[in-house]
Amino acid sequence: MPKVVLITGASSGIGKAIATFLVQKGCKVYGTSRNPKHTAEFSFELIALDVLKIDTIVSAVAFVIKKEGRLDVLVNNAGMGITGPIEDTPTDEMRAVFNTNFFGAIDVMKEVLPQMRKQNSGTIINVTSIAGYMGLPYRGVYSATKGALEIITEATSMEVKSFNINLVNIAPGDFTTNIAEGRYHTPVFENSAYKNNYQANLDLMNSHVDDGMDPLEMAKAVFKIIQTKKPKIHYKVGGFMEKFSIVLKRILPDRLYEKLLMQHYKL
Repeated sequence: MPKVVLITGASSGIGKAIATFLVQKGCKVYGTSRNPKHTAEFSFELIALDVLKIDTIVSAVAFVIKKEGRLDVLVNNAGMGITGPIEDTPTDEMRAVFNTNFFGAIDVMKEVLPQMRKQNSGTIINVTSIAGYMGLPYRGVYSATKGALEIITEATSMEVKSFNINLVNIAPGDFTTNIAEGRYHTPVFENSAYKNNYQANLDLMNSHVDDGMDPLEMAKAVFKIIQTKKPKIHYKVGGFMEKFSIVLKRILPDRLYEKLLMQHYKL
């Protein structure tokens, strides 16, 4: 029986790559978008879901269950970026990103869990970020949202274990997607104390995305996870140095690790 998969944020980037690949592997895939446009470029059904609007989450999940009678996999991929010095970034913009990346993901999880409990099976894969394992300069809020989602996944994993439901994090590094276009960028204020360093880091971040890995690597990793009977809680998909930076954080003294990060970001 093909697995029934729901993927949020599937109209572009990593979400679209995952959805397209899973269709090729025989899964029944439903992707979501805030404003779905049905064109020939999508090999899967695209339905409306906005993680900030509970009624759309309820409708989308009910639609899939009514059509398929089950829901085997949720890939919580919808998210947004944010950059800026903490001092200069409007707190309301920080809240908005937490509402999407953290609370939005939780609300979708809460909606699929009753069905997964009912069928005594299911896998929830939360797309986090390697940035969620460390505080990165001028990306602190984004790092915090993804780090928070990692921790929630760990906690929920224990809560739903008895219902035969797997909770998994998959943390991508830099991938070639349009995430830079969708980020909230705090303006580089002319009178900001952080003006020069922030501008230099914006340029560096954008070059990382342009030189990133192919989203197909994320798709392959997700397929492998849903084929695994007992998956791990944490997966990382990225370049060697991105993954190695997590190991270094575990073993190096805090200030030495901080110094290495500052050298990398030319601070």
